[in-house]
Amino acid sequence: MSRIKVLVIDDSALMRRLLVEFLEADPGIEVVGSAPDPLIARDRIKQLNPDVLTLDVEMPRMDGLTFLENLMRLRPMPVVMVSSLTERGAETTLQALELGAVDFVTKPKIDLEAGIRQYADELIAKIRSAASSRVRGINRSAAAAAPPSRPRSLLRTTERLIAIGASTGGTEAIKEVLASMPADAPAIVIAQHIPAAFSGPFAARMDRCSAMRVCEATHGQQIVPGHAYIAPGDWHMRVVRDGARYVCRLDQDAPVNRHRPSVDVLLRSVADNAGVNAVGAILTGMGDDGARGLLAMRQAGCRTLVQDEASSVVWGMPGAAHKLGGAEQVLPLGRIASALLDLCAGNPARPIRTSSGEAS
Repeated sequence: MSRIKVLVIDDSALMRRLLVEFLEADPGIEVVGSAPDPLIARDRIKQLNPDVLTLDVEMPRMDGLTFLENLMRLRPMPVVMVSSLTERGAETTLQALELGAVDFVTKPKIDLEAGIRQYADELIAKIRSAASSRVRGINRSAAAAAPPSRPRSLLRTTERLIAIGASTGGTEAIKEVLASMPADAPAIVIAQHIPAAFSGPFAARMDRCSAMRVCEATHGQQIVPGHAYIAPGDWHMRVVRDGARYVCRLDQDAPVNRHRPSVDVLLRSVADNAGVNAVGAILTGMGDDGARGLLAMRQAGCRTLVQDEASSVVWGMPGAAHKLGGAEQVLPLGRIASALLDLCAGNPARPIRTSSGEAS
Protein backbone atom coordinates (compact mmCIF):
# COMPACT_ATOMS: atom_id res chain seq x y z
CA MET A 1 0.00 0.00 0.00
CA SER A 2 1.36 3.43 -0.92
CA ARG A 3 2.17 5.85 1.86
CA ILE A 4 0.13 9.00 2.51
CA LYS A 5 2.01 12.01 1.13
CA VAL A 6 1.87 14.97 3.52
CA LEU A 7 2.94 18.61 3.12
CA VAL A 8 3.51 20.49 6.40
CA ILE A 9 2.76 24.24 6.34
CA ASP A 10 3.81 26.23 9.43
CA ASP A 11 5.72 29.45 9.95
CA SER A 12 7.57 28.09 13.00
CA ALA A 13 10.79 26.27 12.09
CA LEU A 14 10.57 24.31 15.37
CA MET A 15 6.99 23.26 14.67
CA ARG A 16 7.86 22.19 11.13
CA ARG A 17 10.76 20.10 12.41
CA LEU A 18 8.67 18.42 15.09
CA LEU A 19 5.75 17.67 12.80
CA VAL A 20 8.02 16.24 10.12
CA GLU A 21 9.87 14.12 12.72
CA PHE A 22 6.72 12.62 14.22
CA LEU A 23 4.96 12.03 10.91
CA GLU A 24 7.99 10.43 9.27
CA ALA A 25 8.18 7.96 12.17
CA ASP A 26 4.91 6.43 10.96
CA PRO A 27 5.51 3.84 8.24
CA GLY A 28 2.27 4.76 6.48
CA ILE A 29 3.15 8.45 6.04
CA GLU A 30 5.68 10.18 3.80
CA VAL A 31 6.36 13.88 4.42
CA VAL A 32 7.07 15.12 0.90
CA GLY A 33 7.95 18.63 2.01
CA SER A 34 7.28 21.61 4.23
CA ALA A 35 6.63 25.31 3.74
CA PRO A 36 6.94 28.36 6.03
CA ASP A 37 4.03 30.27 4.48
CA PRO A 38 1.09 29.81 2.09
CA LEU A 39 2.79 31.42 -0.90
CA ILE A 40 5.63 28.91 -0.84
CA ALA A 41 3.14 26.18 -0.04
CA ARG A 42 1.14 27.01 -3.17
CA ASP A 43 4.14 26.23 -5.38
CA ARG A 44 5.06 23.09 -3.43
CA ILE A 45 1.56 21.70 -3.74
CA LYS A 46 1.91 21.92 -7.51
CA GLN A 47 5.38 20.34 -7.45
CA LEU A 48 4.84 17.61 -4.84
CA ASN A 49 1.15 16.69 -5.26
CA PRO A 50 0.53 15.81 -1.57
CA ASP A 51 -2.47 13.78 -0.40
CA VAL A 52 -2.98 15.78 2.82
CA LEU A 53 -1.88 19.19 4.13
CA THR A 54 -1.29 20.22 7.72
CA LEU A 55 -1.93 23.96 7.91
CA ASP A 56 -1.19 26.41 10.70
CA VAL A 57 -4.08 28.75 11.42
CA GLU A 58 -1.95 31.89 11.83
CA MET A 59 0.51 32.41 8.98
CA PRO A 60 2.61 35.30 7.58
CA ARG A 61 2.12 36.94 4.15
CA MET A 62 -1.29 35.25 3.74
CA ASP A 63 -3.44 34.09 6.65
CA GLY A 64 -4.43 30.45 6.85
CA LEU A 65 -8.13 31.10 6.20
CA THR A 66 -7.51 33.04 2.99
CA PHE A 67 -5.16 30.34 1.76
CA LEU A 68 -7.65 27.60 2.67
CA GLU A 69 -10.53 29.36 0.92
CA ASN A 70 -8.46 29.76 -2.25
CA LEU A 71 -7.32 26.14 -2.05
CA MET A 72 -10.86 24.79 -1.64
CA ARG A 73 -12.04 26.86 -4.59
CA LEU A 74 -9.18 25.99 -6.96
CA ARG A 75 -7.90 22.58 -5.80
CA PRO A 76 -9.98 20.97 -3.02
CA MET A 77 -7.94 18.53 -0.94
CA PRO A 78 -7.85 17.17 2.64
CA VAL A 79 -6.50 19.67 5.16
CA VAL A 80 -5.85 19.15 8.88
CA MET A 81 -5.57 22.48 10.72
CA VAL A 82 -3.01 23.00 13.48
CA SER A 83 -4.60 25.45 15.92
CA SER A 84 -3.79 27.20 19.17
CA LEU A 85 -5.88 26.57 22.30
CA THR A 86 -7.18 30.13 22.51
CA GLU A 87 -10.58 31.73 21.92
CA ARG A 88 -9.21 33.39 18.79
CA GLY A 89 -7.72 30.09 17.65
CA ALA A 90 -11.06 28.36 18.24
CA GLU A 91 -13.03 30.88 16.18
CA THR A 92 -10.51 30.70 13.34
CA THR A 93 -10.47 26.91 13.37
CA LEU A 94 -14.28 26.73 13.26
CA GLN A 95 -14.19 29.05 10.26
CA ALA A 96 -11.62 26.72 8.67
CA LEU A 97 -13.92 23.74 9.16
CA GLU A 98 -16.71 25.76 7.57
CA LEU A 99 -14.44 26.43 4.59
CA GLY A 100 -13.76 22.72 4.12
CA ALA A 101 -10.89 21.64 6.40
CA VAL A 102 -11.41 18.03 7.43
CA ASP A 103 -10.21 18.24 11.04
CA PHE A 104 -7.82 19.95 13.43
CA VAL A 105 -5.32 19.35 16.21
CA THR A 106 -4.35 21.87 18.87
CA LYS A 107 -0.89 23.09 19.84
CA PRO A 108 -0.05 22.90 23.56
CA LYS A 109 0.20 26.26 25.31
CA ILE A 110 3.47 25.46 27.09
CA ASP A 111 6.42 23.11 26.60
CA LEU A 112 5.86 22.84 22.86
CA GLU A 113 8.15 19.91 22.15
CA ALA A 114 6.90 17.70 25.02
CA GLY A 115 3.28 18.66 24.32
CA ILE A 116 3.46 17.93 20.62
CA ARG A 117 4.78 14.44 21.39
CA GLN A 118 1.58 13.76 23.33
CA TYR A 119 -0.46 14.77 20.28
CA ALA A 120 1.54 12.70 17.78
CA ASP A 121 -0.88 9.76 17.81
CA GLU A 122 -3.89 12.06 17.42
CA LEU A 123 -2.26 13.91 14.53
CA ILE A 124 -1.32 10.70 12.72
CA ALA A 125 -4.81 9.27 13.19
CA LYS A 126 -6.40 12.42 11.80
CA ILE A 127 -4.08 12.52 8.80
CA ARG A 128 -4.92 8.89 8.05
CA SER A 129 -8.62 9.70 8.35
CA ALA A 130 -8.26 12.84 6.22
CA ALA A 131 -6.55 10.90 3.43
CA SER A 132 -9.69 8.81 2.89
CA SER A 133 -12.20 11.56 3.69
CA ARG A 134 -14.66 13.29 1.38
CA VAL A 135 -13.63 16.91 0.94
CA ARG A 136 -16.55 19.33 0.96
CA GLY A 137 -16.86 22.46 -1.12
CA ILE A 138 -17.63 25.81 0.46
CA ASN A 139 -21.36 26.14 1.19
CA ARG A 140 -21.95 29.66 -0.09
CA SER A 141 -25.76 29.46 0.20
CA ALA A 142 -25.57 28.56 3.88
CA ALA A 143 -23.05 31.29 4.59
CA ALA A 144 -25.27 33.88 2.91
CA ALA A 145 -28.50 32.79 4.57
CA ALA A 146 -30.39 35.32 6.64
CA PRO A 147 -30.26 34.90 10.43
CA PRO A 148 -33.18 32.74 11.65
CA SER A 149 -36.16 34.37 13.34
CA ARG A 150 -37.17 33.26 16.83
CA PRO A 151 -40.33 33.64 18.87
CA ARG A 152 -40.05 35.65 22.07
CA SER A 153 -40.96 32.69 24.22
CA LEU A 154 -41.53 28.98 23.94
CA LEU A 155 -44.36 27.81 26.18
CA ARG A 156 -45.23 24.50 24.52
CA THR A 157 -43.92 21.50 26.45
CA THR A 158 -43.10 18.01 25.29
CA GLU A 159 -41.19 15.03 26.57
CA ARG A 160 -39.69 14.25 23.17
CA LEU A 161 -35.92 14.48 23.04
CA ILE A 162 -33.34 14.26 20.23
CA ALA A 163 -29.77 13.08 20.93
CA ILE A 164 -27.00 13.60 18.36
CA GLY A 165 -23.37 12.48 18.31
CA ALA A 166 -20.62 13.46 15.87
CA SER A 167 -16.87 13.83 15.42
CA THR A 168 -14.79 14.50 12.27
CA GLY A 169 -16.85 16.72 9.97
CA GLY A 170 -19.46 17.04 12.67
CA THR A 171 -19.30 20.78 13.29
CA GLU A 172 -20.67 21.47 9.82
CA ALA A 173 -23.05 18.49 9.82
CA ILE A 174 -24.54 19.65 13.14
CA LYS A 175 -24.83 23.15 11.73
CA GLU A 176 -26.87 21.88 8.78
CA VAL A 177 -29.19 19.91 11.06
CA LEU A 178 -29.72 22.78 13.53
CA ALA A 179 -30.23 25.34 10.75
CA SER A 180 -33.13 23.20 9.46
CA MET A 181 -34.90 22.94 12.81
CA PRO A 182 -37.93 25.10 13.69
CA ALA A 183 -37.85 27.27 16.79
CA ASP A 184 -40.24 24.95 18.63
CA ALA A 185 -38.40 21.71 17.84
CA PRO A 186 -37.99 19.11 20.57
CA ALA A 187 -34.99 19.64 22.82
CA ILE A 188 -31.69 18.44 21.33
CA VAL A 189 -28.63 17.22 23.25
CA ILE A 190 -25.36 17.00 21.34
CA ALA A 191 -21.98 15.37 21.97
CA GLN A 192 -19.35 16.54 19.48
CA HIS A 193 -15.70 15.60 19.99
CA ILE A 194 -14.16 19.01 20.62
CA PRO A 195 -11.57 20.59 22.98
CA ALA A 196 -12.68 22.59 26.00
CA ALA A 197 -11.67 25.95 24.51
CA PHE A 198 -13.69 25.28 21.36
CA SER A 199 -17.10 24.13 22.60
CA GLY A 200 -18.26 27.56 23.80
CA PRO A 201 -17.43 29.34 20.51
CA PHE A 202 -18.93 26.39 18.61
CA ALA A 203 -22.20 26.67 20.55
CA ALA A 204 -22.29 30.42 19.91
CA ARG A 205 -21.82 29.86 16.17
CA MET A 206 -24.61 27.28 16.15
CA ASP A 207 -26.90 29.67 18.03
CA ARG A 208 -26.44 32.27 15.30
CA CYS A 209 -27.45 29.87 12.52
CA SER A 210 -30.45 28.19 14.13
CA ALA A 211 -33.99 29.27 15.02
CA MET A 212 -33.52 27.19 18.16
CA ARG A 213 -31.60 28.51 21.14
CA VAL A 214 -28.23 26.76 21.22
CA CYS A 215 -25.91 26.84 24.23
CA GLU A 216 -22.99 25.08 25.84
CA ALA A 217 -24.63 22.91 28.50
CA THR A 218 -24.15 23.57 32.21
CA HIS A 219 -24.48 21.13 35.10
CA GLY A 220 -28.07 20.84 36.35
CA GLN A 221 -29.49 22.85 33.44
CA GLN A 222 -33.09 21.97 32.61
CA ILE A 223 -33.63 20.58 29.10
CA VAL A 224 -36.59 22.28 27.42
CA PRO A 225 -38.10 22.35 23.90
CA GLY A 226 -36.73 24.83 21.39
CA HIS A 227 -33.23 24.55 22.87
CA ALA A 228 -30.13 22.60 21.89
CA TYR A 229 -27.43 21.75 24.44
CA ILE A 230 -23.83 21.07 23.38
CA ALA A 231 -21.60 19.08 25.73
CA PRO A 232 -18.64 21.18 26.93
CA GLY A 233 -15.24 20.01 25.78
CA ASP A 234 -13.49 17.75 28.34
CA TRP A 235 -16.80 16.99 30.11
CA HIS A 236 -19.12 14.04 29.71
CA MET A 237 -22.79 15.02 29.42
CA ARG A 238 -25.63 12.79 30.56
CA VAL A 239 -29.38 13.29 30.45
CA VAL A 240 -30.97 12.46 33.81
CA ARG A 241 -34.44 12.78 35.34
CA ASP A 242 -35.24 15.32 38.02
CA GLY A 243 -38.86 14.52 38.80
CA ALA A 244 -40.77 15.11 35.58
CA ARG A 245 -37.93 17.12 34.03
CA TYR A 246 -34.86 16.22 32.01
CA VAL A 247 -31.65 17.93 33.15
CA CYS A 248 -28.02 17.90 32.03
CA ARG A 249 -25.49 16.20 34.26
CA LEU A 250 -21.84 16.97 33.60
CA ASP A 251 -18.84 15.12 35.00
CA GLN A 252 -15.19 14.47 34.30
CA ASP A 253 -15.19 10.70 34.68
CA ALA A 254 -12.51 8.88 32.71
CA PRO A 255 -12.65 9.23 28.91
CA VAL A 256 -14.75 6.60 27.13
CA ASN A 257 -13.49 5.36 23.75
CA ARG A 258 -10.65 7.86 24.36
CA HIS A 259 -13.12 10.74 24.31
CA ARG A 260 -14.59 13.22 26.78
CA PRO A 261 -17.29 14.10 25.93
CA SER A 262 -18.19 10.64 24.71
CA VAL A 263 -21.15 10.02 22.44
CA ASP A 264 -21.66 6.59 24.03
CA VAL A 265 -22.01 8.19 27.46
CA LEU A 266 -24.66 10.64 26.25
CA LEU A 267 -26.67 8.12 24.23
CA ARG A 268 -26.67 5.47 26.97
CA SER A 269 -28.00 8.04 29.43
CA VAL A 270 -30.77 8.96 27.00
CA ALA A 271 -31.64 5.27 26.56
CA ASP A 272 -31.81 4.82 30.34
CA ASN A 273 -33.69 8.00 31.23
CA ALA A 274 -35.78 8.98 28.19
CA GLY A 275 -36.41 5.60 26.58
CA VAL A 276 -39.14 5.55 23.94
CA ASN A 277 -39.53 9.34 24.15
CA ALA A 278 -36.15 9.87 22.47
CA VAL A 279 -34.72 9.80 18.96
CA GLY A 280 -31.01 9.23 18.37
CA ALA A 281 -28.68 10.08 15.49
CA ILE A 282 -25.00 9.64 14.75
CA LEU A 283 -23.44 11.91 12.16
CA THR A 284 -20.06 11.85 10.43
CA GLY A 285 -17.04 10.99 12.56
CA MET A 286 -13.87 8.95 12.93
CA GLY A 287 -13.84 5.82 15.12
CA ASP A 288 -16.76 3.99 16.71
CA ASP A 289 -17.78 6.15 19.68
CA GLY A 290 -21.57 6.14 19.93
CA ALA A 291 -22.19 2.83 18.15
CA ARG A 292 -22.99 0.95 21.35
CA GLY A 293 -24.92 3.90 22.76
CA LEU A 294 -27.14 4.09 19.69
CA LEU A 295 -27.74 0.35 19.90
CA ALA A 296 -28.73 0.80 23.56
CA MET A 297 -31.21 3.47 22.47
CA ARG A 298 -32.72 1.21 19.84
CA GLN A 299 -32.95 -1.66 22.33
CA ALA A 300 -34.81 0.71 24.66
CA GLY A 301 -37.39 1.43 21.97
CA CYS A 302 -35.98 4.74 20.70
CA ARG A 303 -36.09 5.60 17.01
CA THR A 304 -32.57 5.81 15.56
CA LEU A 305 -30.75 6.82 12.40
CA VAL A 306 -27.25 7.51 11.06
CA GLN A 307 -25.82 9.68 8.32
CA ASP A 308 -25.00 7.81 5.12
CA GLU A 309 -21.53 7.18 3.78
CA ALA A 310 -21.83 9.38 0.70
CA SER A 311 -22.60 12.55 2.66
CA SER A 312 -20.23 11.85 5.59
CA VAL A 313 -16.73 13.33 5.69
CA VAL A 314 -15.70 10.11 7.48
CA TRP A 315 -18.08 7.13 7.81
CA GLY A 316 -16.47 5.69 10.92
CA MET A 317 -18.96 6.34 13.72
CA PRO A 318 -22.17 6.09 11.68
CA GLY A 319 -20.79 3.07 9.83
CA ALA A 320 -19.92 1.31 13.09
CA ALA A 321 -23.40 2.01 14.51
CA HIS A 322 -25.03 0.68 11.33
CA LYS A 323 -22.88 -2.47 11.36
CA LEU A 324 -23.75 -3.10 15.01
CA GLY A 325 -27.48 -2.85 14.28
CA GLY A 326 -28.09 0.41 16.14
CA ALA A 327 -29.66 2.32 13.25
CA GLU A 328 -33.16 1.90 11.85
CA GLN A 329 -32.40 4.26 8.98
CA VAL A 330 -29.35 5.42 6.99
CA LEU A 331 -29.97 8.83 5.44
CA PRO A 332 -28.07 11.60 3.61
CA LEU A 333 -27.30 14.64 5.72
CA GLY A 334 -29.85 16.80 3.91
CA ARG A 335 -32.72 14.56 5.05
CA ILE A 336 -31.72 14.07 8.67
CA ALA A 337 -33.39 17.13 10.25
CA SER A 338 -36.78 16.36 8.70
CA ALA A 339 -36.43 12.68 9.57
CA LEU A 340 -35.71 13.50 13.22
CA LEU A 341 -38.81 15.68 13.39
CA ASP A 342 -40.94 13.02 11.69
CA LEU A 343 -39.71 10.34 14.10
CA CYS A 344 -40.45 12.60 17.07
CA ALA A 345 -43.98 13.15 15.78
CA GLY A 346 -44.59 9.45 15.13
CA ASN A 347 -44.93 6.41 17.32
CA PRO A 348 -42.03 4.92 19.26
CA ALA A 349 -40.36 1.83 17.85
CA ARG A 350 -40.78 -1.61 19.35
CA PRO A 351 -37.78 -2.58 21.46
CA ILE A 352 -35.54 -4.84 19.38
CA ARG A 353 -34.61 -8.32 20.49
CA THR A 354 -31.24 -9.14 22.01
CA SER A 355 -29.24 -12.24 21.08
CA SER A 356 -30.97 -14.08 23.95
CA GLY A 357 -34.34 -13.43 22.32
CA GLU A 358 -35.61 -11.16 25.13
CA ALA A 359 -36.87 -7.66 24.52
CA SER A 360 -34.45 -5.01 25.75
